[in-house]
Amino acid sequence: MSLLNSLLLSMPGGSEWIIIVLAVLVLFGGRKIPEFMRGLGKGMREFKDAKDNIKNEIEAGMNDSTEKKKD
Repeated sequence: MSLLNSLLLSMPGGSEWIIIVLAVLVLFGGRKIPEFMRGLGKGMREFKDAKDNIKNEIEAGMNDSTEKKKD
């Protein structure tokens, strides 16, 4: 139970998020944030595509092995 409490206490609340957003604005500026978000979105999309490819390869391998066992 203490692990859960320490995890909940370490998560930022409302006022902490405001401070984080302001710090990001100061560090990166208003012009760099859209570029940063586009790059982040592309990275997430590439990760999702790679994850889906691996999942499909594993499922195809499992289907191939079950077909071989049937023969």
